[in-house]
Amino acid sequence: MSDGEPVTTGRSGATVVRTAGAYRKESATDDLLGEAARLTWLRAQGIPAAEVLECGRGLLVTAEVPGRPADAGWPPDARDRVVDALAELTRTLHALPVAGCPFRRRLAATIPAALAADVHLDDLDDDRRGWSRDRLVSELLATRPVGEDLVVCHGDLTTQNVLIDPETLTVTGLVDAGRLGVADRWLDLAIATRELTDDLGADAAARYLRGCGVEPDPAKQAFYRLLDEFF
Repeated sequence: MSDGEPVTTGRSGATVVRTAGAYRKESATDDLLGEAARLTWLRAQGIPAAEVLECGRGLLVTAEVPGRPADAGWPPDARDRVVDALAELTRTLHALPVAGCPFRRRLAATIPAALAADVHLDDLDDDRRGWSRDRLVSELLATRPVGEDLVVCHGDLTTQNVLIDPETLTVTGLVDAGRLGVADRWLDLAIATRELTDDLGADAAARYLRGCGVEPDPAKQAFYRLLDEFF
């Protein structure tokens, strides 16, 4: 592997190194070819995303996206604008035509994948800390929503995966798009509101939902946060 600065944020099992304006990701298990295809597709739709420089089985190299992560320590007078920028990006992404997206993340695919996944029980969210795998599975199956409000989702819309220009406070790009695909919009909203609540408080999460033009849905929010535990 090339010399560089190891990146330790995020929960991916991949090894990521930052080198001279690029990020080099290596993994024996992640579908990096699929992630490259998703990033390339996003850029073709006019969504700012990391540019793929090189990809192969087990390797993905992307250009560094300028800016700071949305979870950076923003000054108080900038925080509302950061939340609004994240909401605007989400609206734009979710407005893409579903029929034109070749990637799928509907529950028909993600539930079986979750049931087959190796859950990291030592890295659960605080409200599920100490749960067994059987309890997680039981709750997942019992609370599965009846319907899906389908849009194009990023799939892992954490505040670490959205970069913001510190001068204009606008989004400069998305990264880590390996879970992108057509899914219920709450796949993104549940994760984004969780992150915003942790980073900036419940008022920021409420502002984000208003900016997205979406009413709160506690049941779907809880379900999709639970689903995220499996990935």
